[in-house]
Amino acid sequence: MIMCMSVPTPLHTIINAFKTAPKPLRIELLLEYGKRVRPLPKELAALGYEMEQVTECQTPLFLATEFPDEDRVILHFDAPSEAPTTRGFAGILTEGLSGLPMEAVLETPDDFYLEMGLAEVISPLRLRGMAAMMTRLKRQIREHHEHTRSNEL
Repeated sequence: MIMCMSVPTPLHTIINAFKTAPKPLRIELLLEYGKRVRPLPKELAALGYEMEQVTECQTPLFLATEFPDEDRVILHFDAPSEAPTTRGFAGILTEGLSGLPMEAVLETPDDFYLEMGLAEVISPLRLRGMAAMMTRLKRQIREHHEHTRSNEL
């Protein structure tokens, strides 16, 4: 099956905000998204170590997906406050993708962040962390979908 990659509207809005921001303000905007990352729900906070770690990130970042119904996915991230860039990436993904249909997230290009102009202000190593977050997120969605399908059979 060939998928047509597209960027969901909430994420597209974020991309445009970064793209149109002057280069010196992109870091500030990224840090602002980091401040928006909400604490984990109590049930996930208790499982902290069971969340999936994104080891490619320079600082400890953990990801969990939640599926409140058959279609939507909710994203949860846990990163220390001393990791503002990593938290910024998590905030962008949360605001841009959380609550959307699984298919919309799966159709989002893995490298959507390249359009944001972050490569001009962030190291390639940090950007690799963003790519890894997308890879893990999509894998968790696919695994959930496959598990749900196999239980229906």
